[in-house]
Amino acid sequence: MKRKLLSLVCAVTMVASLLVGCGGATETADTGSADSGEAASTEASGDYADMKVGVCIYQFSDNFMTLFRNELQSYLISQGFAEGNISIVDGANDQATQTGQIDNFIASGVDVLIVNLVNSSSAPTITDKVVAAGIPLVYINREPDAEEEARWSENGWNVTYVGCDARQSGTMQGEMIVDVGLDKLDMNGNGKVDYIMIEGDPENVDAQYRTEFSVKALTDAGLEVNELADEVANWDQAQAQEKVQNALGMHGNDIEVVFCNNDAMALGALQSIQAAGRTVNEDIYLVGVDALTEVLEDVIAGTITGTVFNDHIAQSHSAADAAIKFATGGTNEYYIGCDYVKVTTENAQEVLDSLK
Repeated sequence: MKRKLLSLVCAVTMVASLLVGCGGATETADTGSADSGEAASTEASGDYADMKVGVCIYQFSDNFMTLFRNELQSYLISQGFAEGNISIVDGANDQATQTGQIDNFIASGVDVLIVNLVNSSSAPTITDKVVAAGIPLVYINREPDAEEEARWSENGWNVTYVGCDARQSGTMQGEMIVDVGLDKLDMNGNGKVDYIMIEGDPENVDAQYRTEFSVKALTDAGLEVNELADEVANWDQAQAQEKVQNALGMHGNDIEVVFCNNDAMALGALQSIQAAGRTVNEDIYLVGVDALTEVLEDVIAGTITGTVFNDHIAQSHSAADAAIKFATGGTNEYYIGCDYVKVTTENAQEVLDSLK
């Protein structure tokens, strides 16, 4: 699948090293400045008050997707959509519930659908029914597999995916641990990096790639690794707290690194690490993904080693721009990619300031 990454000026003002890209096919989109009412592009500006947008979010309680959906709604309104014609529904992390919501949107005659899948494996079924109804479809955040994306191109369907490549985020997590150095990491003296992995949803492509590529970055750097535990916490802080607590009880001081597929789980891991009397960046290291405000504050304070900025502003604006193009008769690339940004103590304050 051809993946075309076009440059996009971030919606937040950052130093050059923090600029991230997220763009579509035929236009370079600008997510704007501090004025959220500015149009993302000439093509994506106008009065769309009569257009109906259906938005399916896999789970409202997800920290990152809360930021995403709020920014998406705000941006759509700034582009001229009527708030009453923007319907955003909670899939409650249940695919049957979400599929029913999509059926309802189709029946109500929405002009475009934006879908954050509960299960990525459900994409073919959902694509088929939405395309059959003649409604353009923008997938966000949870990427369907390559075979599914290939179908869109082969059939010329008005379907696209907007999001970041999770392999990049996993690699960045691993690189932050590599940068610590084996002399500091190898506290038990076995010559290896002993770690536990806290996964999101194992069916989710992002979870799979972050899990794989975070460790790959260590081995690519010539470090030997030793997996002590691989636990599923479903993106949830409370579940991660329990899983890490159990792992610390079983493996104790042998755990040198905790990889978390997202920041919510990193916050749960931190609670258990502190309760066990361990100190991040002294006798254990902890990384997440998303750059939630609370985690950025922890990185600044030195209580979390690092995170990866998952730019909900650029992604939500690009998703809206793609939806507008479809709804007004235009086309998009079948993959609209964005870049992550590695966040450590060196730049965490800049990222935090840019999000205020």
